[in-house]
Amino acid sequence: MLKRLLPVVLAITVLLTACGPQGTPTMTSAEVEGTAVSSAWTMVALTQQAIPTATPIPPSETPTATLPPTETPLASPTPDQLFLPTATQAALGDCMGPLNMGEAGPTVPVRIENHSGGKIVWISFNLSTNAFGQCGALSYNNILNNDTLTIRLPRGSYYVGAGIELKKGSSSYSQGNFQLTIGMDDLVSLVVKENSIVLKL
Repeated sequence: MLKRLLPVVLAITVLLTACGPQGTPTMTSAEVEGTAVSSAWTMVALTQQAIPTATPIPPSETPTATLPPTETPLASPTPDQLFLPTATQAALGDCMGPLNMGEAGPTVPVRIENHSGGKIVWISFNLSTNAFGQCGALSYNNILNNDTLTIRLPRGSYYVGAGIELKKGSSSYSQGNFQLTIGMDDLVSLVVKENSIVLKL
């Protein structure tokens, strides 16, 4: 009887083994070695990243002697810079940009008198830094021959230039310097001629 059952048990065992769940696939030794090496390199890289880098200590500042400020006279602007204040002129420096009249201090009435023999196409006033710390340019245009224009200017030192359109299409450039000082409260005249500009008290 045992001899009869043995083939049946064997057949059932074979069938159950064939129909049962498959085992987990195993890695070859080469795959195991590759995985181990890869893991090792990953750990080395992470360890290197965790090491703090040496930061050099910045050198201490050595005090240097500061030279006293020197007075540098304001360079006289060229005729092409004097035409009208623009963004380009402002980029050349604060004193070439528009004058801040609101912070430039008390003003003096100035009458521009055109005795040039032609039309003043433009006239530009450039104020050097005054007692209120302000400097900059003011421009006016189209003053006919023998005509006048009254304006107000803050006290300080000025460079003035004017482009004049003469007869028969010719032109002239006239320039000058003047100062408006403390005590000047009454109207003063600025006489523009073909080759000069003079302040008359």
